[in-house]
Amino acid sequence: MQSFRTELENPIVERDIIELERKIRLFREGSIPEEKFRSLRLARGVYGQRQQGVQMVRIKLPYGKMTLQQWKRIADISDEYSTGNLHLTTRQDVQIHFVSLDRTPELWSKLEQDDVTIREACGNTVRNITASDRAGIDPEEPFDVTPYADAAFRYFLRNPICQDMGRKIKIAFSSSDADSAWAFMHDFGMIPKVKEVNGKTVRGFKVLVGGGLGAQPFLAKTAFEFLEEDQLIPYIENVLRVFDRYGERTSRHKARMKFLVQKLGWEEFDRLVKEEYKAVKNKSVKVDYEAYKNSEAPVTGTVPAFTIRDPKLFETWKATNVFEQKQKGYFAAYVKVPLGNISSTVSRQLIEALRPVIADDVRVTANQGLLLKYILPAHLPYVFSVLEAQGFAAAGFDSIADITACPGTDTCNLAISSSTGIAEALENVIAAEFPDLVHNKDIKIKISGCMNSCGQHGIASIGFHGSSLKSGGKTLPALQVLLGGGIVGNGEGRVADKVIKVPSRRGPDVLRTLLHDYEINGQENEKFNEYYDRQGEKYFYELLKPLADLSAITDDAFIDWGQAEQFATAIGVGECAGVVIDLVATLLLEAQEKLELGTEAFDKGQFADGIYHAYSTFVQTAKALLLGEGIACNTQIGILNDFEKNFIATGQFSFEGDFKTVVLQINSNEPTETFAKAYYKQAADFYQAAQAFRVQKAATVQA
Repeated sequence: MQSFRTELENPIVERDIIELERKIRLFREGSIPEEKFRSLRLARGVYGQRQQGVQMVRIKLPYGKMTLQQWKRIADISDEYSTGNLHLTTRQDVQIHFVSLDRTPELWSKLEQDDVTIREACGNTVRNITASDRAGIDPEEPFDVTPYADAAFRYFLRNPICQDMGRKIKIAFSSSDADSAWAFMHDFGMIPKVKEVNGKTVRGFKVLVGGGLGAQPFLAKTAFEFLEEDQLIPYIENVLRVFDRYGERTSRHKARMKFLVQKLGWEEFDRLVKEEYKAVKNKSVKVDYEAYKNSEAPVTGTVPAFTIRDPKLFETWKATNVFEQKQKGYFAAYVKVPLGNISSTVSRQLIEALRPVIADDVRVTANQGLLLKYILPAHLPYVFSVLEAQGFAAAGFDSIADITACPGTDTCNLAISSSTGIAEALENVIAAEFPDLVHNKDIKIKISGCMNSCGQHGIASIGFHGSSLKSGGKTLPALQVLLGGGIVGNGEGRVADKVIKVPSRRGPDVLRTLLHDYEINGQENEKFNEYYDRQGEKYFYELLKPLADLSAITDDAFIDWGQAEQFATAIGVGECAGVVIDLVATLLLEAQEKLELGTEAFDKGQFADGIYHAYSTFVQTAKALLLGEGIACNTQIGILNDFEKNFIATGQFSFEGDFKTVVLQINSNEPTETFAKAYYKQAADFYQAAQAFRVQKAATVQA
């Protein structure tokens, strides 16, 4: 691969990109094992696709924000390195597909010229921090959560405590008690609150911890009903330190925060979090709320002549896609983006046409759409005309007609059956047979290609996830039907029930059956989930049971939506979690790198970071020696216990003091320069002793 020159002002970012290029080269030369390289590239937003030899690159957009220039930059990047398509995700990222691995450093470098990153968009890190798309303009919000989401994003990016955890961490900020960011389904969920203290209004958050979707959904637990704003980031840091040390690392299916909370119990989990407080980098992180650069109304001028082709659709669009901001006299408009896919060409045309009449702050929404802000009432017709000309003026944003779906078998390794094909089929049913439901924002339909819930089926009123069935010795694509999920409010939510599994081709009939039944038997003003609760899961199982009957299955049932060939399950290896590295030499190399990072942190006066790098050196080195003896460990605390038991207690390895106590000094000392340097020396000495131990053992074996 050819080297390239970066043109960046930020030396930290430039180093990141050069390091990625170096690691790719070493991987190509065979110097880095594939398993290790996978975790390296994932932490840099580069994700393997279902199709061999190409990558998906995930572009990290904190709280979904793009300036118009950033949007244009991403569109241009997609043309140059990808397929000209931008895929908007439920995590408010943008993904581009079919990218050559060797070109990813250059791609990243060009993105960073407009302050856009791919760092930690994948892998076992703090992923993109999401927020309600209405944050800052929401008429119901007590205050704008955007500055806090932004501060959290910047605080944990490249933070040593969350670079190589057992699993990913997802953080969400809702703008109000309506909880439109689904705080209850995240590792950390925040809902803004205010209270009066000594005659002053104090900002804070209701904080929820340990929620998650996936194959086993968990509702988050309330850690605080009110946590003052400056305590939020330190609290998150404390929890991440506990998760890093005690979280599962062998079985990725049990490695999320929700499983750690369940395993330890809330009281013990909370105790461990409080133990970390002494060592945390900052006891208070005050966000400069007033200085945060909020969206501003555009400098408006005249707009060109335009024509609205469908005036009736314009009125429906205004009723379903537009709302008045808390800033009186301005409106925001949602753009329904089918399946989250918008081309680079359309993106550029929208940017140029809309620039004079919208704010320089477009938000990617959590249901794969876009939000345009600060539109004057007089400019709404023009905005609609621009969207209409590009085919993006569909009404019914966030209604039953606006279906959320992950990419499914189009590109994902883990998908079992199609998400996008069935989503299109269901939207066609609604448009053709239930057109009035374009106004219904109570019922949400969400689809995932597998049980992992990237399409959020687990919190849908009507959810589907990809599966398979057997009939006559052959496999056919199937859909697991889930019902009754959704938002309750103020951090409370509902997990959908698994009701029945049907052939994928019968998905449209499932929807018809459910909607007709609700239409006929639902009571006046009864919401869908209320109707589901009243009738009960068994009722719906019996209602849909005829559609699960395989006795009269037809040949087309063996062809998945959007496919021409007979269905066959072809599940690859998932990359959402890092791989457990069992290679001793690689682990020791990592330990050495941590020591080098520690030295650099000290040179900058970043003693808390240097301490954490030293801690990682202890853990990685001990794990390497244990694996050399065939002893596998599934948590960091387990590594410390097992090393004490198998090396220190047996006399195999000489260590001054109690090993576990020495290592865990990390959470019993303030991060002072004196402690940092003493602790670092202990870690470096341990690493050198471990290397000598390996050399001696190798010599003994050879003799």
